[in-house]
Amino acid sequence: MTAILQLPDQSITPPPAEYTRFIGERLWLDFVNNDRAVLRRGRAADALDDFDTYVGWLGAVRVLDDERAASMLRRAHQQPTAATTALHEARRLRNVLRNLAEHGMDDRRAQDAALAEINRILGRSAGSRRVEPRTDGGFVRNFVTAGDVFAGLLVPVIESAADALVHDELPRVRRCASPRCVRVFYDASRNGKRRWCEMSVCGNRAKASRHRQKVRAKSAS
Repeated sequence: MTAILQLPDQSITPPPAEYTRFIGERLWLDFVNNDRAVLRRGRAADALDDFDTYVGWLGAVRVLDDERAASMLRRAHQQPTAATTALHEARRLRNVLRNLAEHGMDDRRAQDAALAEINRILGRSAGSRRVEPRTDGGFVRNFVTAGDVFAGLLVPVIESAADALVHDELPRVRRCASPRCVRVFYDASRNGKRRWCEMSVCGNRAKASRHRQKVRAKSAS
């Protein structure tokens, strides 16, 4: 997770720990998964609740480094209407990409809607790619926007979704087999039979449920 930066007027809000458990195997799927996480204290949460948390999530997934994240928060403080519009656009994109993840393999309309949204945002986000050093000694790939700076935040997510279409990855995109879970992921397993978002969570729950059913069945007989 990115460090919290102290700014004159505000600081980067770190996303809940659940949002740093990236299990999607693809950036666009992790973006889809940040909408319905549930905090341990039982309160529903959303990584796009506000612009600060949105920037925090982008930092956690390493789309933004600390310097760019701080710059975006300062710009949002100066242009609150534009930042709010960008947040609404991010939510709209997420809805479209969830539909693509869950139905895109069989629903041409879901593919067309995603393609239209991808091209619409890319059309507003002219700029260039740069690889820059991070403060921790690593490197980060940045998209330097020449057009709408706020729309440019979504470009890495958009490019990840575009790759799924270009490289025909939709047949390997899955929704977790648990009826209690809405997370999606790219199945990178060799046999293509991965069922759970996380075996240690949903997979183990399913095992425990099957065990309880067997015990009840034996007791009944």
